[in-house]
Amino acid sequence: MIMPVHFFDTSAVAKHYHAETGTAKVDALFALLNATQVISRLSVVEFHSVFAKKVRIGELNAASFHKLTRRFRGDVAARRLRVVRLTAAHFQSAERLIRRIGLTNGLRTLDALQLAVAISLNEPAQPIEFICADKSLGALAVAEGLAVVNPDVV
Repeated sequence: MIMPVHFFDTSAVAKHYHAETGTAKVDALFALLNATQVISRLSVVEFHSVFAKKVRIGELNAASFHKLTRRFRGDVAARRLRVVRLTAAHFQSAERLIRRIGLTNGLRTLDALQLAVAISLNEPAQPIEFICADKSLGALAVAEGLAVVNPDVV
């Protein structure tokens, strides 16, 4: 039996820590037994940035920021979230993606890196699900052969 591997981009994994549209679907994925939850090392940094912005615009207070980032770091330390390091190959793949599809599609640098990591993890014997709340990035991921779950879509 193939165990599911969920690769979360930052827009999706953040929903597990802060209630918003799509949180229920993300939480259900986290609750699956025998599933592996994966993020890139980039998401660790982006996660903190996402929630720092929420403090700046008044959606969160500083105490909530520290509480949820502590919970996130705890999940990483306990390996409830497996973190994939970024390698030179990921940067090269992201560059190739931008050269190939960035001229006609809005593929941003960090999204290209997330997509490159997801593609590198996707294997025929063990396909991943790319969990992404960004519609345009999700569409590009589908075009690159990934199965995509957008938690914001019912």
